[in-house]
Amino acid sequence: MQDQINNLPKLAKDKHKENKTFFTKLKKKPPKQLDYLMQELHEDEFERTDCLECANCCKTTGPLFTDKDIQRISKSFKMKEQQFIETYLRLDEENDYVLQSVPCTFLGADNYCSIYDVRPKACREFPHTDRKKFQQISNLTLKNVAICPAAFNIVEEMKKRIQF
Repeated sequence: MQDQINNLPKLAKDKHKENKTFFTKLKKKPPKQLDYLMQELHEDEFERTDCLECANCCKTTGPLFTDKDIQRISKSFKMKEQQFIETYLRLDEENDYVLQSVPCTFLGADNYCSIYDVRPKACREFPHTDRKKFQQISNLTLKNVAICPAAFNIVEEMKKRIQF
């Protein structure tokens, strides 16, 4: 698994132009059954992929924290929201709350998340490959294939199944 993670940025870079062209076509003419196909590809891939073996998303990037995320997580810590923000978060260039640093503060050495039950929405939904109207997040997906082996595999399978 570690070899696959190490090679992922190069693989994604090599496929970037091909993927970008594919997603441009996908945006213009999404297949009628795209949401169902993405659900199927996502489920098939995550039957084979164990996130606990990887956790590359938690090691290399951080999620956006919504107000609801902050409320839920600070409540579970029995902290005031402002205290949680000051302890763990910062505002990024787009004025969104993000982690002060990566790897994620809440990631354990065993790749388990210490706040899994109350984790941010962005973490719950990552890599977003089963999202409805998938074609609308192509820029995000292009980034995620360089981070998540499962997202990379899903996009590769998708290109085989959808012919333009």
